[in-house]
Amino acid sequence: MPCSSANPSAVGMQDFSVVVPARYASTRLPAKMLAPIAGRPLLQWVWERACASGARRVIVATDDERILAVAKGFGAECLMTAAQHASGTDRVAEVVRRLGLAAEEIVVNVQGDEPLIDPQLIERLATLLGENGAADVATAAAPIANLAEFLDPNCVKAVCGATGEALYFSRAPIPWPREDAPDAKPTRFDGAWRHIGLYAYRVAGLLRLAGLAPTALERLERLEQLRALEHGMRIHVLALAQAPPPGIDTIEDLERVRAMLGGA
Repeated sequence: MPCSSANPSAVGMQDFSVVVPARYASTRLPAKMLAPIAGRPLLQWVWERACASGARRVIVATDDERILAVAKGFGAECLMTAAQHASGTDRVAEVVRRLGLAAEEIVVNVQGDEPLIDPQLIERLATLLGENGAADVATAAAPIANLAEFLDPNCVKAVCGATGEALYFSRAPIPWPREDAPDAKPTRFDGAWRHIGLYAYRVAGLLRLAGLAPTALERLERLEQLRALEHGMRIHVLALAQAPPPGIDTIEDLERVRAMLGGA
């Protein structure tokens, strides 16, 4: 297996914080953070799952007063952050700067549109980074489920070395099955891994990453994690048996999650 698994006996031992970036604007589903699901806003579901991970601190980072008011209403620790951040990574970096977190502290970036995220996955990722002192970042990957997923550019592929360290991420179908791709049409996808967009950072690595300009490969693939690799940063990848439930990007996603969790 090319990716790593955290030591189960160490889970729960790692001291870490969680930051949940929560923007109001969304191209496909505006105000989705406040969308009701079974009587609670989407953001509250995410916050509660992050709190259940064992994190010593969970901070909602937003750029909107409406989200700030709702988050404070359900008891979250909140920070109002700048509106112009290009990514959630930049927003998390602002939070750690303002909190004055130490360079070796671990922070997990949990997207605010992931109401079904497993708290144990957050914990395992922080533990993996804590166990790998040379790594700057930890993330996760799961086996590709089918050929359509392998060929889908919206499914980001991860390629790892023997020690679980990321070698590359791409929207292209990699690794390419050279002997099983007649007429450039692959017939197999075994050995391919899907990247899961959840990140644990060592604070020093996070601040370094946020301070770097976008790189050529990042701009080409539209994948921020390539900036880290292009600058020689180490990303350790946690191997999952299967992909976790997807987040909410569209109204169809929202209705699917509502059906699972008990309505609006």
